[in-house]
Amino acid sequence: MDAQLTSHEINHYREILQGDDSAQKALTTLEQYDGRFYDSFDELLSQVSGPTKSYDLARLRQAMLKQVREQLCENEHFGTRFQEYSHDLASTALFAQLIVCLEELAAAQEFPFAPAIAAMVVFYLVKIGLNIFCEYTETSVKPPTDDPLSRRIPHD
Repeated sequence: MDAQLTSHEINHYREILQGDDSAQKALTTLEQYDGRFYDSFDELLSQVSGPTKSYDLARLRQAMLKQVREQLCENEHFGTRFQEYSHDLASTALFAQLIVCLEELAAAQEFPFAPAIAAMVVFYLVKIGLNIFCEYTETSVKPPTDDPLSRRIPHD
């Protein structure tokens, strides 16, 4: 099963992250695509990069996720922040810190992306778990699932 947010989860995040415009934009896009991450991610990418062919979006998504994976999976600072947020999912401040941390890591690699995309990535990571994201290889046909046992982070 592809990872996706339920309407209940979208509404929950919408309520607790009311003041976060990036999160709200990501949630609106997720809502438009029935919570499906890949379709929503591609929509946000097309808004940022302009009109492209669907296969170009898929390649761009794969490249971005590969870069994010390379940066996040060995970053203890992000892992610590992620663990803190996973224990307090109602914390707007911790969510914002994850977005900022993600944006800084991407910018350091000259691969910056919009705050709404960073928010989408954080929602995705919370849904599937950081370990699954880090262990998932891009050669697999299927994206990771939303297995609750995958929510552990490295160094647990």
